[in-house]
Amino acid sequence: MPMIMDGSINVDDLFGESASLELGLPSTTPSSTATKGLAQRLDEMHLLGCCQKIAWSKQGCIAYISQDTLRVNLRHLECRPSDGKWVLSDDTPLQPVAEAHGGHPLVHLCWNEIGSELAVVDSSGRVSIYNIAISLNTLAGQRQAAFDTVDDGSQIVGMMWLNVNRSVHAFNQAAKVQGRWAYSPFRRRPVGPFHPAMKPTLVCVTRSGIIRVLYQNPDNRWSEISTELKNTSYSDRLLTHAAIVPTQGGILIAVHSACQKIFFYRVQIAWNPQQWDPSQIKQGPSAHPVPSIRFMHSKVEAPCIVPSSRNGGENPEGFAASNPLYCLTRLDIILAANDNSAGVATNPWIIAAYSIPPHATPDHTQPQIPTSVIVRWQLESAPQTLHPKFDEVTSKKSNVQVKPKIMLRRLEDIYCDRYVLSIEQSEHGNVLAVTYDDSTVTFYDPKTMAVLNGIDDANTVTSLAQAGFHYPPDTAGLHISFSPSGCNAVILDGDGQAQLRVMEHSYGAESGLYDENKFSAALASLALAFSRGCGSELNTDDVILILRRQLPPDSQVPFINEVYRALAVNCNFTTEHEKLMSNQYLPKCLSVQAALGFVDKYKPRSFASSVTWTVLQLRHASILYAMFLQFNKGGVQTEPPDADAVRILLGNTKWALDLLHYILNDLLDISDDFEDVISDQEAFAQKLKTTNSLPLIILLSSMSRAFLRFICRGLRGLYAGYSSMPFPGDARVHYTEICQTIDSSPVRIDVYEKLLAGVDSAVKHVYQGAGFGDAERPGAERELLVNGRVPPVLVTAVSTIFQQTVPTLKPDIDRTAIYMGDYSWLGIGSDRRTEMYRRTREVDLIKKLPFRSDLLSAGDESTKPHPGKVQRRCVRCCESFCGTYPIRPIMSSRMMFKLGYVRYCICTGAWTLVSDPHR
Repeated sequence: MPMIMDGSINVDDLFGESASLELGLPSTTPSSTATKGLAQRLDEMHLLGCCQKIAWSKQGCIAYISQDTLRVNLRHLECRPSDGKWVLSDDTPLQPVAEAHGGHPLVHLCWNEIGSELAVVDSSGRVSIYNIAISLNTLAGQRQAAFDTVDDGSQIVGMMWLNVNRSVHAFNQAAKVQGRWAYSPFRRRPVGPFHPAMKPTLVCVTRSGIIRVLYQNPDNRWSEISTELKNTSYSDRLLTHAAIVPTQGGILIAVHSACQKIFFYRVQIAWNPQQWDPSQIKQGPSAHPVPSIRFMHSKVEAPCIVPSSRNGGENPEGFAASNPLYCLTRLDIILAANDNSAGVATNPWIIAAYSIPPHATPDHTQPQIPTSVIVRWQLESAPQTLHPKFDEVTSKKSNVQVKPKIMLRRLEDIYCDRYVLSIEQSEHGNVLAVTYDDSTVTFYDPKTMAVLNGIDDANTVTSLAQAGFHYPPDTAGLHISFSPSGCNAVILDGDGQAQLRVMEHSYGAESGLYDENKFSAALASLALAFSRGCGSELNTDDVILILRRQLPPDSQVPFINEVYRALAVNCNFTTEHEKLMSNQYLPKCLSVQAALGFVDKYKPRSFASSVTWTVLQLRHASILYAMFLQFNKGGVQTEPPDADAVRILLGNTKWALDLLHYILNDLLDISDDFEDVISDQEAFAQKLKTTNSLPLIILLSSMSRAFLRFICRGLRGLYAGYSSMPFPGDARVHYTEICQTIDSSPVRIDVYEKLLAGVDSAVKHVYQGAGFGDAERPGAERELLVNGRVPPVLVTAVSTIFQQTVPTLKPDIDRTAIYMGDYSWLGIGSDRRTEMYRRTREVDLIKKLPFRSDLLSAGDESTKPHPGKVQRRCVRCCESFCGTYPIRPIMSSRMMFKLGYVRYCICTGAWTLVSDPHR
């Protein structure tokens, strides 16, 4: 059935006359299709609070409802392998949705806090839930809509996911201290209530005033409880909008009734039992946590007068104090951003948007009235004041304290000459973004509602908007959602297609002049946004897109330095080697630099980017060996290693040995090339400046050198454990091949360990000689990683390596064998042979096994079709991972989950499903 404002009535056609009746009615024919769409959108927003058609997950998945309202499509940001450009991916339909909802129109989408669970709501209030399983474009069904009944009174008017009980690293701001940006990290505690078993929980408010709590049990089945909101009268039970937010004491709910009243509730959700022991899952459903709902407070506000007559005592605009044409189109509760570990200090606000329908005709005898009005109420506690007569009543209890009451204090209205389409908190709560029908986006400070137009204080940065980023005018869309960091947005245009919008900044260049302070603040705000995403384990591809599109390579280097400083990543690992394995921010810093230097699938990265990309792969192999040996420590394990797990080790062993050969071969060539200048230190230093040697940088960097040491240790551990580990069937065959590969190496493992020890000694010696301690070494180590250059302090170390370390190794090296080796499959060279390999073959990034992408094969052994085989590609580095899902062997499954490779690549980018030819 069409909505009230879905179109206009032609009075002439109604009566069959060719001439106009000239009744004096206003023309209602829309001037464009956009106007017609606007009327329908505002009508929809007025009738139903839950009508979000597009939603951007914090994990990077974009879901939107198709124009026919029967399907959900998925998209995401990705680096295009063909040219390295960051774009929106193609549509992927979420297949189970249409069948699950049985043809009922879909009206609302909602992601949970961490962006892994998606709720899809139809016009009858039925809810289906999906989870990001193995890639951004593959969601697995969790809850079926068939569990719910078809009932108009069950329409959802408000919805919220409970948060996950996990503390994260947060960042308040960046401030300049002595000319350098200092960042203010703190540990942010989560806001409850929480599911005791860390399972997803969804809170809904229906049109008939029912609170529904949908929650997943530890056995992955879904249950539900519900209760009725306390309303003052039967006529107020028909609700249109509801806003829900979590607080430390429970949840806050604000609802709007069809009688135009605002209700406020403070609700507590308690669980029995409050704590959950995973061992209780064997005891059956009776032991599962069960929630209960208790009302702590409720308040009724009189119908809202729009606009308010209390703004400054009189209306500065000169229009009437109220207008009955205003309709509520948006209701939200805004929480102040957490700026310290103690939680929210400022009381929340209730914020509502009221608009006049586009076809409503105002009385032209009155002054022009605003199109939209944003109304706000501050939630405050006030002491209860009793009548003095109560003091005369004798009480059996002494020191009776009256509980404070909750007040809704109306704040100054905000007038808009455009239609408000969305109000959304972004940038981790530091910005309130208001979107209008003409495509403009205005940013407000949630604490003061001051408009953020750019730099007010060039020495302090709190958000991208405050630092001068803005959305330029673009194609208007009636549905919008912001990216995890708020620097991108995606809209649905008039044809129901998703379009990307990207923030812009002048970066200090305005009117032919350059402002270094504005450029510095822009980079600091981007580093702050990236660091907030890393601290909360959210997707940061939106920040990388801006960097790739808007900053030249020489301006990207300062950004990378800011990220290292913000995340406090110390690049000096000359002594504390073990911290490499547990540093959660290290792979994220390496990943963003590798992504910024990516050209396309067939060309080599920039030199500095190749350094960090190689370090990421070294880290992968190091952790893989350590984990496998830990699983099989002492020959005791819960199950014997399966063939798939050992094949992963086999591929990585071949890769690691070939990389070691490549490094040694290049080092020998460079050493020979420098023989004519080895005695002239000045000529030696000048020649070193013009030499780009990836192996040399890898050896000099304490980080990558430590990873190489871990790899050598892992190879020795694998070789030593051959006779003691119980390998069944094919696993024994693969493990035998691992040992044969190590045996047939033209260079023994201990020779590489001597090389690493020699480099380690030379580097430490020059650091000590130059007086470089813990404060100075990180700068030199960062120069190696970020710029791919040998810092002056290490020039002497290179000379020592060429003169002392390399000559002692030559007797133990079969130089002809390593010179003749084919290293093109490693993908790190810039020669024609490597480029040809890139164009004809692919290497599985995780397994390190070559395969032809068209056959989904992994070497000669895996060319046979395998049911369930899928190829996934990283949206950031464009590398592929080919395997089966679900992972059947227990050890392979444990390894993949432990390594985090089910959802994410070794570069921390997300997977996207490329093909599944056997499904």
